[in-house]
Amino acid sequence: MDFFNNQKKLFTAALLLFVGLALVICIFPALQSMRDYQPLPNTKPLTDSEQRGKDIYVSEGCIACHTQQVRNVDMDQVFGNRPSIAADYARNKRMNVWQNTANLLGSESTGPDLTNVGNRQPSTDWQYSHLYNPRSVVPESVMPSYKWLFIEKPELGVNDIEVKVPEKFRVGITGKIVASQDAKDLVAYLLSLKQAELPKSMPPKEFLYKKEAKPSAAGGDGLPDGENLFNTNCATCHQTSGEGVPGAFPPLKGDKVVTGEDLELYVTIIMKGYNGLAPAYGVMPPVGTTANFKPEDVAAIINHERTSWGNQGKKVTAQDVKAIMDKLK
Repeated sequence: MDFFNNQKKLFTAALLLFVGLALVICIFPALQSMRDYQPLPNTKPLTDSEQRGKDIYVSEGCIACHTQQVRNVDMDQVFGNRPSIAADYARNKRMNVWQNTANLLGSESTGPDLTNVGNRQPSTDWQYSHLYNPRSVVPESVMPSYKWLFIEKPELGVNDIEVKVPEKFRVGITGKIVASQDAKDLVAYLLSLKQAELPKSMPPKEFLYKKEAKPSAAGGDGLPDGENLFNTNCATCHQTSGEGVPGAFPPLKGDKVVTGEDLELYVTIIMKGYNGLAPAYGVMPPVGTTANFKPEDVAAIINHERTSWGNQGKKVTAQDVKAIMDKLK
């Protein structure tokens, strides 16, 4: 009974029990997990700019609305090519000595998942416009604007990046809207978020309730649904109406390339990107290459664009597109 009356012995026993449980339940399993889950071989550490952007992403509260985890349900396939695994987060280190790893996985889906946003929306112009005022590119967005990440200047400097913002969102702005270093770093981090391809020795997990993909009647001629592909990959810039965003992204409605006969130029723009309309409009990234478009996908998108919004262009076949894509390789 002397043990229970001795405060020093009780405290020492309780401390040893606590430390032992912490080691067995927390520390040792965590160290084992760090040994087991190594970074995937084709991933890279964040650059200094991307690391600063990650810190801004956390400090601005982006983790409160956006997740970075593709769940294993079929509805999440739009955000990634496969469900996320533990190794995807092996490079996610402590922020500093005093702060633990930020909860980048998130739990709320007020906004879309960002696991693969670097591939899904690789346009830097779109990212800057979206941060400055989300409604300028996504009219129905509930995301707040982050205008304090941008600077108004009378003239552009040598290394300044002008943000393409439509006139109706420039109320009270007389000069140039320029991205600050914080905005550049944040966009660099967002564009670094790309779902890594797994090694061939590691088969990906299957999405649950996965439906068998079938050619849609909307595509015609055995092609995929061009409207769905357009809405997924192109509409954020060019809009579902095909009218684009004035002062930021060009319209496809009545466009000479869309309705014209130069199919090689058309396919090249989709696969390789285009900057021929700068500075009036933003630079188009290589959407087709980033999204790993097949000839059938490109043909379906072209046919959708050529027959929508009053356009009356000639439809193409997957064989026509494939011949051009083979030349571009």
